[in-house]
Amino acid sequence: MMEQYMKTKQENPGTLLFYRLGDFYEMFFDDAKTAARELDLVLTGRDCGLEEKAPMCGVPFHSADSYIARLVAKGYKVAICEQMEEASEAKGLVRREVVRICTPGTAIDSSMLDEGKNNYLCTVIKRSGVYGLCFADASTGQFHVMFSDSVSRVIAEISKFSPSEMILNIEAKTDKKIVEYIKLASHLSVNEDASNVDDLLNSAKEYFDISELDLIDKPTAIEALGATILYLKNTQRTEKINVSSVEVLGAEKNMSLDPTARRNLELTEALFQKGTKGTLLWVLDKTKTAPGKRLLRAVVEQPLLSVKDILARQNAVAEMYSDTRLRVEITELLSGINDFERILTRVVYGTANAKELKTLSQAFRYLPHIKSLLASTSSNALKDIYENIDELNDVADIIDAALVDEPPLSVRDGGMIRAGYNDELDELVSIVTGGKDYLAKIEEEERQRTGIPKLKIGYNRVFGYYIEVTNSYKDMVPEDYTRKQTLTNSERFITGELKDIESKVLGAKERIDRLEFEIFTAIRERVAGEKIRIEKTAHNIANLDVFCSLAATAVENGFVRPDVDMSDEIIIEDGFHPVVAKALDPSSPFVPNDTRLNSKDCKIALVTGPNMAGKSTYMRQVALIVILAQIGSFVPAKSAKIGIVDNIFTRVGASDDLMAGKSTFMTEMLEVSSILKHATKRSLIILDEVGRGTSTFDGMSIAQAVIEYIALKIGAKTMFATHYHELTDLEGQIPGLKNFTIAVKKRKDEIIFLRKIIEGPADGSYGIDVAKLADLPKEVLKRARTILRDLEKIDFGTREIRVGEIDDFDEQTTLEDNAKEDIINELKLIEPYSMNPIEALSYLNELKERVKTL
Repeated sequence: MMEQYMKTKQENPGTLLFYRLGDFYEMFFDDAKTAARELDLVLTGRDCGLEEKAPMCGVPFHSADSYIARLVAKGYKVAICEQMEEASEAKGLVRREVVRICTPGTAIDSSMLDEGKNNYLCTVIKRSGVYGLCFADASTGQFHVMFSDSVSRVIAEISKFSPSEMILNIEAKTDKKIVEYIKLASHLSVNEDASNVDDLLNSAKEYFDISELDLIDKPTAIEALGATILYLKNTQRTEKINVSSVEVLGAEKNMSLDPTARRNLELTEALFQKGTKGTLLWVLDKTKTAPGKRLLRAVVEQPLLSVKDILARQNAVAEMYSDTRLRVEITELLSGINDFERILTRVVYGTANAKELKTLSQAFRYLPHIKSLLASTSSNALKDIYENIDELNDVADIIDAALVDEPPLSVRDGGMIRAGYNDELDELVSIVTGGKDYLAKIEEEERQRTGIPKLKIGYNRVFGYYIEVTNSYKDMVPEDYTRKQTLTNSERFITGELKDIESKVLGAKERIDRLEFEIFTAIRERVAGEKIRIEKTAHNIANLDVFCSLAATAVENGFVRPDVDMSDEIIIEDGFHPVVAKALDPSSPFVPNDTRLNSKDCKIALVTGPNMAGKSTYMRQVALIVILAQIGSFVPAKSAKIGIVDNIFTRVGASDDLMAGKSTFMTEMLEVSSILKHATKRSLIILDEVGRGTSTFDGMSIAQAVIEYIALKIGAKTMFATHYHELTDLEGQIPGLKNFTIAVKKRKDEIIFLRKIIEGPADGSYGIDVAKLADLPKEVLKRARTILRDLEKIDFGTREIRVGEIDDFDEQTTLEDNAKEDIINELKLIEPYSMNPIEALSYLNELKERVKTL
């Protein structure tokens, strides 16, 4: 047996092998040590022909899912090796095979998944500076593919999809920027098949029409698709994987928000607490179905760029908003629908049990009523949903006709198939039922014949059926009883008649279990054959759920429908921060504020004012209102007009990146650099206290230079918060720059933040007043006021703000110098002796490609 184990282990390197032995999954050697440590299991030993016992531990097969889920959540790959035949039928050693490999990015079992979040596997193929990416959710069959020569775009997409596992080819694995970003967030694995280009291309073409996807001249994207297919085939141990949809990602469809913007705006994950509470998704999520929850998350993470698409969503949300009865009735019906999108995947892979098929049929029974409610809707999106929801009554009938109302979890132990469905099965069941009745009859007859009142017939797996007699009556046992087992208080016997009945009943029971499994498998395959119909309906139910959720959020929170167009204006009346407003105590309502940005008279809003007054909240709320408008939602305001923004860039708050060896100031400068390189005239930029991490004059100089560059070279709508009050002199010198501040009321030595944005510069910094609110010791505050008065008496000389001109920003010279300086700095830091030959050659090739562009 250990030879079989070792052979199986060698065929599945890099995995923890769960090796089925009877009712347990056993692990041996290093796998056992790892599992014992991670799962708190007792480590034992087993003789295996070596000098020392092999380390060993195990878990019961019926509760293995929870243990596997814990290992996968920690990044391990678990290979499940099953017994493929009964021990009683085996000729020699029981045949065993690995039936699937569970990995973080390929999980399809509900115990390993978050129902409200897609679980993506990401494949990155890089060749000659061009990237191909594929994101696949094995649990739903959704594929997304893209290609790009921009590593920033690649990282932005990885951030958006947030995969739980990644596959990199050799060249991608040596790409420092990609590895630096993902090493702390994902589980890396290298797919060995990625080196065989022909296999990858053929695998992709087996499942996808490359010409229809417009990928003929994008080989890296095709390879990424192929590598993903091969990896899924290997882990699921099947030649046919589940593919429900494939989308080619394009920059022209959605905002490509970078990781910094997603993090700072807290779209789907809270900055400090993690999880969704305190995020925009937390405010919006009133979905009732798991597919709806996943789709809403995707909608929030991918704001639209097409006015037509935005208006289509808006119209559907508006109709649900206006028709309370329709929304409430549909919401109640959606509450009864389970995650049939993921159950369908398990049906296709042949791992769904009878209970899951019954939950499918239960979900399908809600569809006719939902469809009837949508019959009179008027918006195009809701009409499309009405037309594309399949009632699936025939599929539900197939399931309900075959399966009992409450089937067991196991599909191997019978009890699933409804009486009257199959004649042969009914006949076998009558034999077993009749046998039990006959046993009861024999028991009574033997009591009468022997005079033993407490004689009883029992059963166990070792001896089969037996007659049990207590010791007080053993002298009355007749001669035709054959003693089989002696216990402390009784003895067990068998008779010829009892063994005949046993053979008949147990033989029928075994045939029942096999026949039920065959019938169930056939039903499951028939349901899998309706895959396209079910997938289409699941997608439309998810869309309907999202529309209802957005409408309910708008009603509950007082959101309004914004005007969205291709203008360059952002006009918001009485806007408020959706998350902060929801979290506030009703007795302290949020103070709303107006915003007006455009490319003419207010291109840059320079916001000054004390800390804690609400500058960051105000700027974030503007960004969130734009995002809400561009996902087709209503927005938190009295009224709003939003001109389409192609991207939102943020530099908010201070944070060290200690793991990467970067200080607060360095992190800030890197983020600002990225913004200046990628922002366009249609972008929205949010900058909070740029330059504060260094000396005053350095910081102020950088801040002014950044403002000038944005105004003169980029032209993006910008909100810039600063404590450098000298910069307020830029108003009137830089066209389109306006000063704004947070109103503050001072009463003696106390300040009151009014949270209201007004035009004009701040009349002071109020730093010591804020320190007082933080309860600094009185003697420290007193000393600070004395020092401040002394400093205010010093004449540092006047500084005249001189605004640069466009010629001060020579694009050709600046970009080339920056690129050269980047390469020089990288070469200074590189450690050649820490690189292997492949990494060194790959890096040298990358430098060569970059130098070509200078």
